[in-house]
Amino acid sequence: QVQLVESGGGLVQPGGSLRLSCVASGIIFRVYNMGWYRQAPGKQRELVADITSGGTTNYADSVKGRFTISRDNANNMVYLQMNSLKPEDTAVYYCNGRAFGRVSWGQGTQVTVSS
Repeated sequence: QVQLVESGGGLVQPGGSLRLSCVASGIIFRVYNMGWYRQAPGKQRELVADITSGGTTNYADSVKGRFTISRDNANNMVYLQMNSLKPEDTAVYYCNGRAFGRVSWGQGTQVTVSS
């Protein structure tokens, strides 16, 4: 059974940093394409960043230069380093895994950027 568990969310002031983590179980992690999505109140879920099994990364224009996605295949982990956070980054952040035509989601972690 695929399980993705996020952690690292919280309340941070504008300009601050957070690092989100996602640990995967029940999958052959190294073959999965992994991503981070977010959903703000009243808005659709949107891609923040993703990383392929080969390590190629892709970012939403709104986070380029501020966020960095990375993965640790030895420990089944994917990370999202978020710097220079803005109030508009406030959302629930979800970990996403894709392989073999299947998509799995974590339960989400809240990130709130506010003074």
